Amino acid sequence: MKVDLTVLAVPAYFAAMGAEYAWQRAHPVEPGTRAGDYQTADTLASLAMGVGSLVAPYAARKVLRPVTPGRGRYGRALLAVGAAAAVLTTVGDVVRRRVREGGLPDPQTVPDHVREVQEELAGLRQAPAVPRDRRAAPSLPRRIQGGLAVAAVAGAALTVSTVWAARTGAETFFRRSRLDLGTAWPAWAVAILGWDFLYYWNHRAMHESRWLWAVHVAHHSSERYNLSTALRQPVAESVTVAIPFSLLALVGVRPPMIEQARALNLIYQFWIHTEAIRSTGPLERVLNTPSHHRVHHGSNRQYLDRNHGSILIIWDRLFGTFEAESEPVVYGLTRNIDSFNPAVIATHELVDIARDVAAAETWHDRLSFLLRGPGWAYVRRAETGVA
Repeated sequence: MKVDLTVLAVPAYFAAMGAEYAWQRAHPVEPGTRAGDYQTADTLASLAMGVGSLVAPYAARKVLRPVTPGRGRYGRALLAVGAAAAVLTTVGDVVRRRVREGGLPDPQTVPDHVREVQEELAGLRQAPAVPRDRRAAPSLPRRIQGGLAVAAVAGAALTVSTVWAARTGAETFFRRSRLDLGTAWPAWAVAILGWDFLYYWNHRAMHESRWLWAVHVAHHSSERYNLSTALRQPVAESVTVAIPFSLLALVGVRPPMIEQARALNLIYQFWIHTEAIRSTGPLERVLNTPSHHRVHHGSNRQYLDRNHGSILIIWDRLFGTFEAESEPVVYGLTRNIDSFNPAVIATHELVDIARDVAAAETWHDRLSFLLRGPGWAYVRRAETGVA
């Protein structure tokens, strides 16, 4: 029977949280002035997300396996629905452009060139623009097309993620490899260092692609920073893609050892979610520490998308994403969700992506809202006037 070290470590997690809480009680500050202090609703939300992250992989396998193209009985249906939605969305784009460029103006409106002549004759000034929140709601056809666009993009994302997961398993890669490092210490070194290196790039991608960020954002949603925050884990990783850690199997690392490297990696990251430890001295040069990871959770402008390492901080130093802690950290998101509901925490960015895709008018924008960075989405919304 396979033993998950992260599950075995659960009692230690709670013991450490109790010790941290006791330290806070022994070092009181003015209420509301230390973001590391425990808050009941926030802590319960983090614990709920932690439990969800343990259950989610098993539930996802049950749900996603039948719709995986090439593996599940409904895989072709998923492809057909996604393709049909994409075709109908494209037809809607063509019709809308035809109406704009050569069709009649919208009902109860006056063409721009007629309005300009009328205002010039009457000596009137141009009317102020209608505020965004008072613009007319999208028409029924536009809403239907938006729904089809969401179905097409979601279908494509689901197809890619399920096929990618099915074809990049560690067992599959290990069977193809001619190497086997065994179970001696060199194999452990390759497994742990290799996982850490791949984790850096995957973690960095989670902050630079909105599709991945939509899942990872759950971990950053708390405005508190204590050991319970470490347990606020994503629950929808099965519907994204990543550099497969199973690449380690190609160099001879056995699949069970890859799983153990994953567990050790996650366990290490638990203790760095605290304000109780300010510095670890010389170890700050090499290891990821509470100070470095506090920066990673900061919404301060200079801290955004920095310090992606897990056990080692050397990857950030090598690849230009390191930032030292130099000013008080403001935790949370640049736009906080103000909710302790686990369902909202887990899905709010996915919902926002769906809204952006539904409102977009070109395939370039629809795919960009999914694949490009969160910052691009904010700018594009402002450019297109999407509320």
